Amino acid sequence: MFGLIPQFGPWELILVLVIVLVIFGPGKLPGIGKAIGSSLKEFKKATGGSDTEEKDQKEEPKPPKAE
Repeated sequence: MFGLIPQFGPWELILVLVIVLVIFGPGKLPGIGKAIGSSLKEFKKATGGSDTEEKDQKEEPKPPKAE
């Protein structure tokens, strides 16, 4: 049953990246990457499988120094 699932090597990944580049163009790729990253972050936060929420709460922005 698992023999039907192909394994992806470096050439397959390069081919997929080239096809995505041709379809969407270089201008939209950063936006797509950002959207995918934020979607994965929200998914991990919703499933409780990530400790990034704790890190986000611990890291508070430092106020600027008064000179």
